[in-house]
Amino acid sequence: MVETMRHNVYPLVCLLITLALTLLVATASVERTFSAMNILKNCLVVYIEKDLFNNIDNEVVMQRYQCMKTRKGQL
Repeated sequence: MVETMRHNVYPLVCLLITLALTLLVATASVERTFSAMNILKNCLVVYIEKDLFNNIDNEVVMQRYQCMKTRKGQL
């Protein structure tokens, strides 16, 4: 649109295209940020409640995660 100077004729269409293309990048950035915050929250809970977690055997935790089903679905 810019090369053909159509962005001057249709400014709202150009703005809509710009917003649509920017939205994908912004959404991915926010998802990565919340994912990182979730990891930090989990680590902080373990650190704050370390007295409680010291009483749990590592083998029990490993067995629990090994028995979990995968979240990825087969296509």
